[in-house]
Amino acid sequence: MPASALALVLVAGLIHASWNILAKQASGDARFALFTSIFLAIFWAPVGIWIAWDVVPGWGWREWLLIVVTGVLHVGYYVILLRGYRKADLTVVYPMARGSGPLLSSLVALIFLDEEVSGLGIAGIAGVVLGVFLIAGGPKLLRKASDPAHRKRVHVGIAYGLLTGVFISSYTVVDGYAVKFMLMSPILVDYMGNFVRLAVLAPAYFVDKVSAVALWKQQWKYALAVGVISPVSYVLVLYAMRLAPISHVAPAREVSMLFAAIIGGHLLNEGDRVQRFIGALFIAVGVSALALG
Repeated sequence: MPASALALVLVAGLIHASWNILAKQASGDARFALFTSIFLAIFWAPVGIWIAWDVVPGWGWREWLLIVVTGVLHVGYYVILLRGYRKADLTVVYPMARGSGPLLSSLVALIFLDEEVSGLGIAGIAGVVLGVFLIAGGPKLLRKASDPAHRKRVHVGIAYGLLTGVFISSYTVVDGYAVKFMLMSPILVDYMGNFVRLAVLAPAYFVDKVSAVALWKQQWKYALAVGVISPVSYVLVLYAMRLAPISHVAPAREVSMLFAAIIGGHLLNEGDRVQRFIGALFIAVGVSALALG
């Protein structure tokens, strides 16, 4: 992976970890995602319109199809993830999603997009996945499985986590194909896809307007912050995909877990600091291996 692509991924990882902390503090659902999309559409309109003005009129059905597909996939990812959190433990769903997503993305890129990866790169992918597993709970997940009730809950969490990972890998490959092979603007892929997300998420507001208005009053500041900074992290990743193989960039994105571990350990006072440090170390080594391989 070129140094420039690695730098983009590292900056994106820091931003990604930051807005995820804000989203966690907001404790939102699909309506929070809608609020975030609204702010994203408004705040980034000058940039989006400026870039789209001469480009979008020339799009054909393939470009529009990719925009629709990526928008739907991003919404599906978010809805499945939230449903998994309601039915199982976050410490099961999240590591399965973040660990399986980049792994599946890399496999698809290697098999269908004719990308290549060295043995060192494969070791890097394994290191990233193992690091995510340790940061999210590690061996504790297996010990929980000894109790029947916990075992059932873990199985449900694994299922939802893997399904979420499928969505992550799907939109990663679709967006990577759009920017790498269709040469679409990474900014437009995210910004125009956001309008699809708005259309899909809008019904969540009208189902219960009273509670939606109440949530708006509680969460608008968090939604504004996430809507402003979250696109930056993903657009940087899409630009990195132009410079490096998707099979390298996808798992390298999990460097955000390293920043999340540091932020969670020191700012949110979360436990298991030694294990999370070891997990963060695996991620750092894995990303380095990907950069070299």
